[in-house]
Amino acid sequence: MRAALVGYSSSEEEEEEEGGRRGTPRASPRGTGRPRLPAPAGLPGDEEPEEAAGSEDSSRHGGRVRGFPHERGNWATHVYLPYRAPEEFLELLELLVAHARARVPSLAAAEEFHLSLSQCVVLRYHWIEPFVRTLKERLAAFHRFFCVADQVKVYTNQNKTRTFLGLEVSTGHFQLLELVSEVDRVLEEFDLPTFYKDPSFHISLAWCVGDVSGRLEGQCLQELQDIVDGFEDSALLLRFQWEEIRCKSGNKYFSFPLR
Repeated sequence: MRAALVGYSSSEEEEEEEGGRRGTPRASPRGTGRPRLPAPAGLPGDEEPEEAAGSEDSSRHGGRVRGFPHERGNWATHVYLPYRAPEEFLELLELLVAHARARVPSLAAAEEFHLSLSQCVVLRYHWIEPFVRTLKERLAAFHRFFCVADQVKVYTNQNKTRTFLGLEVSTGHFQLLELVSEVDRVLEEFDLPTFYKDPSFHISLAWCVGDVSGRLEGQCLQELQDIVDGFEDSALLLRFQWEEIRCKSGNKYFSFPLR
């Protein structure tokens, strides 16, 4: 199976590996005299605890490099479906990563999981409030639903600096496309890039720096699929019930429950 392209940014990877970990905000650089921009106030959605701002030093993030340069007033923004993994899912993840590391020793397991409904885009500070409000209005009519993600697949980002191992959706594609269509409408209103044409909806399981897709495909990929297919109660385990949509903008999270 050929590797697919996905538009992961460093921001999205931080969600998988560092999201939810609280940190101390960085002080302004000495001599600049500029305070940090405050987070937008009065936005809809259930706000979650703040996340520390990311460092520009790629050596502190496993060699990852930003998909776009950091600029004051720019907020990396991503819309997605969050997944809280049960213990059984983590056991399956451990088996898959252990097997794949025989081919790619640098492969790192994800610590948080999600299914993307947008690319990671850049919002200016003053756009955040109207963007989140519009998103809430457009998503208000959607109901809870489930999908099945049980097909192991290898992905690379657009510039092939990172490789990902994921579970591709096999059932529930139509409902996901409906959600993406509404998210795309909001993105278009703000002149931002929409999601990919014919997207491969998936939940990322592990990642590494560089394009190592050739080492994971073919026989290795089939062996990983066999592990998934043979895992106890995998049919039930890989049936994902979606109950909320989340938007991450900078260090703020906004939750929009499905009906």
